[in-house]
Amino acid sequence: MFKQLLATFVLLLLALPLSAQIKVTGKVTDESNSPLPGANILVKGTTHGVVSDFDGNYEIQVSQGDVLEFSYIGFQTQTKKVVGGGGKPLIINVLLEEDAQQLDDVVVVGFGTQKKANLTGAVSSVDAKVLEGRPVTSAIQALQGAVPGMNFSVGNTGGELNSNLNINIRGGGTIGSGSSASPLVLIDGMEADINTLNPQDIESISVLKDAASASIYGSRAPFGVILVTTKSGKEGRIQINYNNNYRLSNPMNVPNMLDSENFAYYWNDAAANSGSAAIFRPEIIEKIKQHKAGQLLEATDWNETENKWNDYTNSWANVNWFKQFYREWAPSKDHNLSIRGGNEKTNYYLSVNWLNQEGLVRYNTDIFDRYSVNAKISSQILPYLKINYNTRFIRIDYVRSSYLTEGNGLFFHNIARRWPTLPVYDPNGNYQYGNEIAHLNNGQSKDQKDILSQQIALVFTPLKGWATNIEFNYRINNDWIHSHWLPIYKYNKEGTPELAPLQLGGALNKAGASIVREYAYRNNFFNPNIYTSYERYIKDHFIKGLIGFQSELGKTRNVSADRDGLYSVDVLAINATGGDNDNVSGQYQHWATAGFFGRLNYDYKGKYLIEGNIRYDGTSRFLREQRWNTFSSVSGGWNVAKESFWQNLGKFGEAISEFKFKASYGELGNQNTHNWYPFYPKMKLGTTGNWLINKQRTNTASAPDLISTFLTWEKVSSWNVGFDLAAFQNRLALTFEIFQRNTINMVGPAPQLPLTLGTAPPRINNTDMESRGFDFQISWRDQIGKDFSYGITANLTDSRQQVTKYPNDTKNLNEWYSGKYSGEIWGYITHGIAKTDQEMNDWLANHDQKQLGSNWTAGDVMYEDLNGDGKINEGSNTVYDSGDKKIIGNSTPRYNFGVNIDMKYKGIDFSIFMQGIGKRDLDLRGVYFNGANTNMWQSAGFAEHLDYFRPEGTNSPLGANVNAYYPRPLFGSGGKNFQAQTRWLQDGSYLRIKNIQLGYTFPTEIMQKIGVDKLRIYISAENVATFTKLSKIFDPEVVSSGRWGNGEYGKIYPLSRVISTGLSLTF
Repeated sequence: MFKQLLATFVLLLLALPLSAQIKVTGKVTDESNSPLPGANILVKGTTHGVVSDFDGNYEIQVSQGDVLEFSYIGFQTQTKKVVGGGGKPLIINVLLEEDAQQLDDVVVVGFGTQKKANLTGAVSSVDAKVLEGRPVTSAIQALQGAVPGMNFSVGNTGGELNSNLNINIRGGGTIGSGSSASPLVLIDGMEADINTLNPQDIESISVLKDAASASIYGSRAPFGVILVTTKSGKEGRIQINYNNNYRLSNPMNVPNMLDSENFAYYWNDAAANSGSAAIFRPEIIEKIKQHKAGQLLEATDWNETENKWNDYTNSWANVNWFKQFYREWAPSKDHNLSIRGGNEKTNYYLSVNWLNQEGLVRYNTDIFDRYSVNAKISSQILPYLKINYNTRFIRIDYVRSSYLTEGNGLFFHNIARRWPTLPVYDPNGNYQYGNEIAHLNNGQSKDQKDILSQQIALVFTPLKGWATNIEFNYRINNDWIHSHWLPIYKYNKEGTPELAPLQLGGALNKAGASIVREYAYRNNFFNPNIYTSYERYIKDHFIKGLIGFQSELGKTRNVSADRDGLYSVDVLAINATGGDNDNVSGQYQHWATAGFFGRLNYDYKGKYLIEGNIRYDGTSRFLREQRWNTFSSVSGGWNVAKESFWQNLGKFGEAISEFKFKASYGELGNQNTHNWYPFYPKMKLGTTGNWLINKQRTNTASAPDLISTFLTWEKVSSWNVGFDLAAFQNRLALTFEIFQRNTINMVGPAPQLPLTLGTAPPRINNTDMESRGFDFQISWRDQIGKDFSYGITANLTDSRQQVTKYPNDTKNLNEWYSGKYSGEIWGYITHGIAKTDQEMNDWLANHDQKQLGSNWTAGDVMYEDLNGDGKINEGSNTVYDSGDKKIIGNSTPRYNFGVNIDMKYKGIDFSIFMQGIGKRDLDLRGVYFNGANTNMWQSAGFAEHLDYFRPEGTNSPLGANVNAYYPRPLFGSGGKNFQAQTRWLQDGSYLRIKNIQLGYTFPTEIMQKIGVDKLRIYISAENVATFTKLSKIFDPEVVSSGRWGNGEYGKIYPLSRVISTGLSLTF
């Protein structure tokens, strides 16, 4: 067989010179008869081609019957078959039309689609290319920096494998009790969690940012909508696609712990400054040095007095606990197989995906698996009736140490305060008690989620332009979590295990404690939609109307139980426990919404555009008298470039093909409040806790809080003004918008009533907020020659939020108040750190700092006296009397930006994506930042902390450092130097190279010979490099305090740098 193929190939090669060559010449122009320089003219199916010159002229040698393909950026590709000529030159002139796919892109909007050129609201769209080759767990991670106006932040679970990014559109829109500024996410028209969706199933994403665009969805969408459309079948032969991605993850921005020797010097200096004896004796420091040098192998010895292995102050290990707990590289893999095809009546799509991701924690297990199946079928069963059916099943398994699931993030709190002198192992090779490893290893948490979505729709099209959709969506979410903590052991001198306390609080602090905990959750979601639309052209007028009804019903149920005292570590079930400490809880909740909606669009020649929306919404979350409300919006656009006078502007008018001004205004209601049943008085149920009555924990009930009969909707209104521009044959595209959003009647604090009332007063609608900002995006796409193309896209967005009404008449700084901007940081102005006692005494003579602390000396902070009263204090801590405090910064991320550059040369493609924040102030005081400045058991010692004040003539082995960044370390009273102030304010702006990707697509003609349509291989790197002035202790994306809270920033699972390789195979 091979010999036959080889002979055929040789004969074809010999025959090539015998085919008659024809010279074809011509000119490539656009619709205005302007030449298109650099247009590609290619013999279809080959690599033989030429490029038109500056005047659009070309010349090419071809064979009879060849098909010429004419293409140009921003224009529709045309083909011309070479016929006739009789061996004489042929002239083929080609007029290329603007590409409707670029100029008239169809964008998914509420309950339908619309041409991008006709949009009058604030809508951004991205396609699946944004997700291609990105080693991300969820699609949201790939959208960061890609959509103007879309803001992202890492939540308090940091980089944990099941963590999700927090999203808002155009800034936080509410501070109402229980309310959320998160956008509504719809996947193929049904509310769902985009974080669980397989990114490779996504076809496109639309983001509706203003009220005019989102108002069709009513009370669920006051702060924007994300519309996700997944891939569908298409007419044609069956097409199979396989994608894989292999990854290695590396922890980012992990603090660099001090080695034991420097740690000992640091701690001893802090103790000396605090008036205490040295923490590390000279003989221990000597052993630390010997152990570091490899001269002393063991890191501890047996303490006969305390009957334990020495630790902390009396051990001499040299352990970097972050490196000990986190792996250097963690592997992951992602496999996806999809099948699509169909005929003129029926098409189908099926995909299966498996993501296996290993986490960064070295001990026990840290593995995340997601299995997903997505199937879609669409069939035209009658000329006027189509049926669509979608089903999607997702299984998520997350297995990790139960110690990592502690609700307050205890592990991440403890890892920072474990001293490097504490050994990993005792001399017998057993884990040293107290170093977290035993806690990590002795217990697991298994979280298993099942999500099943079902969607069926009938589409009636009895007349041209008239379509009626009847949809029913149903989703069921099940979540089951099993966690257990087994007894842990400490080891004696002979290596014999002894039961030890779990140190997790309460009953788990006793030796030999164990516990089993079970949690089950179920959510049912029902969503019928019925809507009908009619559209028609009447000469140059286009009119489209839509009316419909939507309803949603959500039901949730959960139950949790735990009990201590396992009978056997081999039977991990609650009914195999016999302890005295048990807890059982559960609840059932439901909610419902309903809405009638309508939309009207008018378009005259693509020049004048008007859209109006109205929605009559109801919710179960308010009293019957308050449940229904009407919300509406209107928007309009004027495409100046389509006016007749524009055509008379010469080359300027020809260069700009679209110049559309647009404006919108709309109102929406927000039903999300702190209480699903605010109209029912609820008694508080509980138990007597540790107070036993007749040896039993008795149930209790207390008086219910008062309810408000006036609690009602938060109202969100917004306006948007901007323009869209396309120029130079659509190679340049630009969008600019300014906006303002007002949220009024937010649910604020309850009014102050006398304590004699005996119960808590109800919260009421009493708070307003305003947001202002802008979105900007610019892109350029071009082609140089026939083989090289490139594109650059950049976006920038900014917004600020200000409270305009709040019940805080004194304007106490610890609360919201009228006029306060979100993220305000109040603090003192730092004069400096005193280098000598004399300098401090001279300063104190005119700046009394005793209200902030005592025993001021060299190495302490000097604060400026802003109000000139000679005393440093916060006054009444109000706006009217803030003493020596002022606004020193703002933590709101400003000027969010993203830049994407991509280029392609023949089969090679390269892209680089960057995102960041242009301005942000951070006040990150806490253990991670302050170092040794609380007590010695709650402090941390990182490399950055060594830059602390040491006076001239110091006895510290580290020597003097009078120009230090940090003040002198103090145990117990160090807070006086770490008041909120300008010195500790951090610059949180950053630029991060988010992704770099290099790929190669094999030539089509080669692949087709082996039955392959397309084969692309690539390498990709995520979170490549970060440019920031922020302290290296922190990641600028992860400035949350984690689950530990209390302002202890940094105590959180780190993000990952990911290197991956993969392929995409289609046949």
